[in-house]
Amino acid sequence: MDAATSFGCASTGPDPLWKYLTEHDPNYEGKKKVKISGKELASLPTKVFGLKQLQFLEMSPERESCLRYQMDLLPQEISHLRNLTCLYVDSNNLKKIPAEIGTLSHLERLTLSNNSLSSLPPEMGALQRLHSLHLANNNLTELPTPLCQLKSLLFLDVSDNKIGTIPSSIRHLEKLETLLLLFNSLESLPEDICCLRNLRTLWLGNNRLQSLPARFGELVNLDWGCNYCSCNFDGNPLENPPPEVCSKGPEEIRDYFLSFHRTQME
Repeated sequence: MDAATSFGCASTGPDPLWKYLTEHDPNYEGKKKVKISGKELASLPTKVFGLKQLQFLEMSPERESCLRYQMDLLPQEISHLRNLTCLYVDSNNLKKIPAEIGTLSHLERLTLSNNSLSSLPPEMGALQRLHSLHLANNNLTELPTPLCQLKSLLFLDVSDNKIGTIPSSIRHLEKLETLLLLFNSLESLPEDICCLRNLRTLWLGNNRLQSLPARFGELVNLDWGCNYCSCNFDGNPLENPPPEVCSKGPEEIRDYFLSFHRTQME
């Protein structure tokens, strides 16, 4: 359908005005899509969880200017929507994600940015079809280990958190192409990050990194691009290699460590 179609109800009683919108979207041709909006929305309409065939659910205030309501909790009833492939819940007040998220086995894209999450449930590791995960601007202090079980993941954004450590199990994300770690508290990276040979974009700006793993130069598919240099390393007290070497890309970093190793052996 080309025009937006609304369905739902407008209450004449104390319940808030709310509506569901389904609309044509060329990026999600044929999917059953619902966007929740309402200027006076005071709670999440429970009827949405009866839409068992729903594939795309959007509940993000930043994506719908007339939606003022923000969720404090993602309801456990989210498990009823077993056919969801895309779930957008950015810019709410979420402090935790229920374990029931792990039942959404068809989920491919999940956006949780701009919330107050400090952890994720272990059950998230069951989302084996997930290929895009957005977690920027939360309260994470470490990269949650369940994320390292998501072997179909292509894109991961955990920028603007408080992450101080990356687990060695990150090596399991073999398909990962984009990893955004800007504005965290990283003082080091595990050698295992060098196993992510499909990485094309790795942003590390504004952390506390003084050195890179010795095998960093093995990430040969990284595309520095002159426009992204500041995202890569600026804001780190790098010494080994120094910033002028890092800015030239993986090959220069590899040559630096080879030369450094030879000097140490002499």
